[in-house]
Amino acid sequence: MSDFEERLHGGNVADSVVRVGATVRKPATSATSSVEALLEHLSEVGFQGSPQTLGRDEKGRHVLEYVPGATQEPFSYTSEELARVGRLVREFHNRAKSFVPPTNAHWNVVISPDSEELICHHDLAPWNLVRSGERWVFIDWDGSGPGSVLWDVAYAAQTFVPLIASGEPAFDALRLRCLVDGYGLDRSQREKLPELIVKRTRAMFELGQRASITGEQPWARLHAEGDSSRHWRESADYVECHLKIWHNALLADFNG
Repeated sequence: MSDFEERLHGGNVADSVVRVGATVRKPATSATSSVEALLEHLSEVGFQGSPQTLGRDEKGRHVLEYVPGATQEPFSYTSEELARVGRLVREFHNRAKSFVPPTNAHWNVVISPDSEELICHHDLAPWNLVRSGERWVFIDWDGSGPGSVLWDVAYAAQTFVPLIASGEPAFDALRLRCLVDGYGLDRSQREKLPELIVKRTRAMFELGQRASITGEQPWARLHAEGDSSRHWRESADYVECHLKIWHNALLADFNG
């Protein structure tokens, strides 16, 4: 097998991520052992939406299955595809509920969640969803850790719809409903979700502000560049400004 290392680009967090043949190699962190345990569990319970974890290489790097395919821009997702994203996230959560973290598990969750119900991904976004033929796979599990169903869904909704300042509220509301219907949130969850999307989105802006003081990378760099900081602040304002529209869209004609 070839040992040629091809540098993979596009991520903001993992440094020196390379492809070697049918594998991806990532620098190990203090959370890697816990992430490996999670991915092993997901594989054992038949979840196809995460890559296989394949141990460590001679350099101590985390070795994972390379999933051929490509990510898509959020605007390219059709209503049917948004519903499929919702179903995929629901399947992941259902499979993760039976996961028992290892003793003294360590996670690298950069934003504190609203609660801790199960182990979540924390970055369910179009840039982390590889579409490989009929198989859709979420990658970049390094930031996974304790969280809640709605915390994960809130971020997925913000990024996949997407809910951003240049959006058109009525159109975005229909797309939000497709993703949420795909997931199958109940009435109580639908009532809570819009405000939680605001909180989750604003937390991304606050992360950049905090990192500008602490120097934590890559968030400090992204904040300094300006576009990321402005994006999250304006996106949070957009979602908050149209809360009534989101509530109406999620609850209209809902009989669950």
